[in-house]
Amino acid sequence: MEPIITIDEVIASLDDIILKSQTNNDPLGYFAALYRRVTLKVKEGIENDFFDDGPRMEKLDVIFASRYLDAYFDYQENKPVTDSWKIAFDVSTDYWPIVLQHLLIGMNAHINLDLGIAAAEVSIGKNIEDLKVDFDKINEILSSLVVEVENDLTNIWPTLKKILKFTRKVDNFLIDFSMELARDGAWKFAKEVAAIPNDQLKVLIEQRDQKVAQKALIITNPGFIAGVILGIVRIGERGSVLAKIQELLH
Repeated sequence: MEPIITIDEVIASLDDIILKSQTNNDPLGYFAALYRRVTLKVKEGIENDFFDDGPRMEKLDVIFASRYLDAYFDYQENKPVTDSWKIAFDVSTDYWPIVLQHLLIGMNAHINLDLGIAAAEVSIGKNIEDLKVDFDKINEILSSLVVEVENDLTNIWPTLKKILKFTRKVDNFLIDFSMELARDGAWKFAKEVAAIPNDQLKVLIEQRDQKVAQKALIITNPGFIAGVILGIVRIGERGSVLAKIQELLH
């Protein structure tokens, strides 16, 4: 894949993944559809001076997105990817994960691993603390869209709404992966990456990847009770993969 330089090129690459996923009924398109919405919001924020430093935010967005895009295309070509992304991509062939699980497992890899690395990279030669305000703003966008998507899903698949009404199990399961926790962990990791000597960076990232991969297993194997509940939700999901991707795009 050619290196991506602008946010518009990020959107074009996401469109390619979405089109391919729609054609092949591939659940990997769920995360790409959500990510497209995030990227459009970030682009809108840059254009409307929502961020302290628009050009720096575009650069961060490109570095951040490229980690996902590179992982996606490497996986398609059977090249090695991080453990966190491998787990996220592997579940695309399983029937049982609900749409929300597909989204959460992608977000787990991208926010808990990739975001800290991207934040440190965009801050090379500068004080990373100068990025904190804009870092929090990009997470505001992520948080608002997660809530939006969860509401969309409960409207599209009523089974999810009914089950959430009668049990807190799935809610608690989702709270464990709340955006606030992911954001705080990503910022702490970003500062660790920024401070460590280059010769130790590979080991630090590998250690972090292993921890994030362990979190991914909680999403795919949430325990017996939550697993039964999610299974009921899965059976209640209506429509094809193509239709679900279409819903997530809007």
